[in-house]
Amino acid sequence: MLAAAALSLALFFGIGAVPAASGTVSAQENDDAAALAKVDVFEVSGLIDSVVASGIERAVERSSVNGAQALVLQLNSRGAVVDESRMREVLAAVRDADIPVGVWVGPSGARAHGWSAFLLSVTDVSAMAPNSTVGRTGLPIVLDGKPLGFGDATALLRSNTLGTDEARRRGVLRLDIPDEGVPVLRNMLFALDGLSARGKVLDTVVEVVGDDGTVVREAATTRFFKLGTLDQLMHTSASAALAYLLFSFGLALLVFEFFTAGVGIAGFVGALCTLLGGFGLAELPVRPLGLVLLILAVVAFAVDVQVGIPRFWTAAGVIMHVAASLTLYGAVQEESLRLSWLALVAGVASMTLAFVVGMPSMVRTRFATPTIGREWLIGLEGVAATDVAPDGEVTVRGARWRARTNRATPITVGTPLRVAAIDGVTLQVEPLEGAARDYREMRKPRTE
Repeated sequence: MLAAAALSLALFFGIGAVPAASGTVSAQENDDAAALAKVDVFEVSGLIDSVVASGIERAVERSSVNGAQALVLQLNSRGAVVDESRMREVLAAVRDADIPVGVWVGPSGARAHGWSAFLLSVTDVSAMAPNSTVGRTGLPIVLDGKPLGFGDATALLRSNTLGTDEARRRGVLRLDIPDEGVPVLRNMLFALDGLSARGKVLDTVVEVVGDDGTVVREAATTRFFKLGTLDQLMHTSASAALAYLLFSFGLALLVFEFFTAGVGIAGFVGALCTLLGGFGLAELPVRPLGLVLLILAVVAFAVDVQVGIPRFWTAAGVIMHVAASLTLYGAVQEESLRLSWLALVAGVASMTLAFVVGMPSMVRTRFATPTIGREWLIGLEGVAATDVAPDGEVTVRGARWRARTNRATPITVGTPLRVAAIDGVTLQVEPLEGAARDYREMRKPRTE
């Protein structure tokens, strides 16, 4: 019965009946694979900025001293935002590594565009997953007086991209394999077996023959490395959408904290977002005009926030913020860096709602306290600066105030009026003649 139960469980989980000899081979295979020298894998994802550039150099140095027999860079990048001299240093570090270095453009759909594509030209072996692309390199980088390139495909790749099959046929890849590419990293390790590079012969695959003559292959153990937590945070903040949103929202939170007349969580978060967004913008190809418009938009918003009324400067801020969002970024080599529509809509809509609805309401709520000391305005006379029906603006003792009519008594522009009550920073006013009778009777005579 126990045997039957075991067989049922094996069939349920899709294991099937496994001969005892195969189990012995698997154990021996695992032991032999573990005895092989490790292969390190470092993930290069996103734009190559200063953080990623330093990460690649550290990965080369680490793998050279930790007993690894090879280093594989798993690449998926739209290009580099470091300057040419810094990129030249990275390429030189990869080229001059003490151990063989390979590049795998993967997983499926990955890209090696812009200057990141030149990593394929300085490594010992290069491969691509299916549906991946390489190209748009722009002008070649000159390393030690020799321009980097890809043979006959160099000119084509300056402004175009090639898929996996075409890249292999044109000699762009340094791994001649008969299949459709290297779909997963495990296949990359199989392809590295027996490769002779930098005075070493890679041994990345073990083969064990079972009692039934079946040959089982297992790859060497891989060690995966990524950027550290802090480095990953800085690298993530250097993405186009996140840098734009962090910087915009950070400035908005600082404005919010300023008008709340205190230092709290909003100020701390705003300062952190502004710093991270500022770092990201400093790493990216930002147009000065777009950055200036982004800052001026927040300044324009703040002008109207202080009076609690969305007016001309709020509209000007919205226009400048939209213009800044559309013109903020330039190009990464031959590929334009643009905000996605999702990031664009999220940024513009959030800032507009914050400064048209949220901030004015916050200011009115913040100052709607009896300690603000505006009761002395009650009983003063002024003139309607705009039609107050029921909301508008009035001038009292030379100062312009937001106002609301008392009991919806309409007041036209230029009409003399009197302050009947205070509601935060909003004055409740009534005309000198014809106001609601109950309010005129309730008002106490003002003593000089």
